[in-house]
Order: sequence, then C-alpha cells, then structure tokens
Amino acid sequence: MASKSEDYALENLRSAAHNGTQREGGLFVRNVAWIVAPILLIAAAGLAFADNNNSGRRLFKWYDEKGIAHYGDRIPPEYADQAHDEFNSKGVPVAHQEAQKTPEQVTIDNQKKQAAEDLKNRDKNLLITYVSVQEIERLRDQRLALLADQMRVTSQFLDILNGRLHTLEKTTMTYRPYSTDPHADQMPDQVAEDLVHMTNDIRTQQQNLIEKQHEDATMRTQFESDISRFKELKGSH
Repeated sequence: MASKSEDYALENLRSAAHNGTQREGGLFVRNVAWIVAPILLIAAAGLAFADNNNSGRRLFKWYDEKGIAHYGDRIPPEYADQAHDEFNSKGVPVAHQEAQKTPEQVTIDNQKKQAAEDLKNRDKNLLITYVSVQEIERLRDQRLALLADQMRVTSQFLDILNGRLHTLEKTTMTYRPYSTDPHADQMPDQVAEDLVHMTNDIRTQQQNLIEKQHEDATMRTQFESDISRFKELKGSH
C-alpha cells in the first residue's frame, strides 16, 4: 500500500509538473506575441511610410546655358526661370514648365495673337459681307471713283488758288519793297495778309491731295488683298 501511495503521489507530481509546464509555455507564447506584434506593426508602418515617401519624390530635368541636361530633386535658383520637366518616383513625366519669357518675347507673342485674331475677324467679315468676287470689285470701283472725284475737286481748287496767288503776287510787285519804282506806295497790310492766307490755303490743299492719293493707293491694295483672301476662303481662283 505504501508503494502504491508513493506511486500515486509521484504520478500526481508528474501531472502537476506537466500541467504547470503547459501553463508556463502558454504564458510564454502569449508574452512573445505581445512583444512581437508591436514590432511587426512598427516595421509595417515604416515600410508604408518609406513607400509613400518614395512615391512623393520628385525629379527635375533642366538645361544649363550650354544646352546640357541636368537632373536633381531641386532646380538651382539660377535656372528656375528656364524650361524644365518634372518626373515622379517612377520616372514618368508629370509636368513641363516653359521658360519664362522676356518682355520683348511677350510683346511679340501678343502681337502674333492679335494678328491671328484680326485675321479671324477679317475672314468672318469677308464671308458675311460679300457673296462673290464681283461684289467686292463693284464696291472697290465705287469707292475708288468717289475718291477720284474728291481728288479732282481738290486739284481744281488748287488751280484756282494758284491763279489767285499769281494775281496777288503781281499786285505785290507794285508796292514796296518789291517795286523798283522809287515812288511806289508801301504794301497795304490787307494785301500782305491775303498773301499769307493764300499761301497757307494752297499748302493745306496740297497736303489734302497727297493724303487722297495715298488713300487711293492703300484702298487699291486693301481691296486686292480682300479679293485674294476671299478666293482662298471660297476655294476659287
């Protein structure tokens, strides 16, 4: 009986020891899990951060004054106004910036834009105003005829003024200081004023005639240009 009791006690001790080892082993695994899990989370967060950081990285390409291409994560200040390209972390182009233009280049660009806009409006007006080349030619002839009449009237008026000036000049020759007669009278103030006014009138009419002649040449050129452009727009010859 004593032997059986000892065996029973020994078996209980073994069972207790075995159960204790299982409990301690379970506790150890749980402790390790509590330690390892945060480490794994921190590592995963670090990888995600690194990936996001790399995905947001930018690469720039620019050219120096010799036309040599350079690459970097930032553009030097001295090249900031030059044309450059931007790439993402995978090397794919995502943006392009043109070089900053000088005031002269801006002026030229504005002039080109204005010229293009003027041509567009001109084409629109041509197509709205006229239906055929003959209609343009008819209007041209009418305006040129009117201008020719104005030049003819101006020329006739000039002839009259020159005739009056010639008569007035002959009159002034009878007065001093133009007359050789020592007994000649001094030129009256009215005659002197008429001479000045006549000379000014002739100068004005001469300028008017020159302007009309210039207008005639400009009008002919403009109508010829309109006819040529109208033919282009209509596809006719």
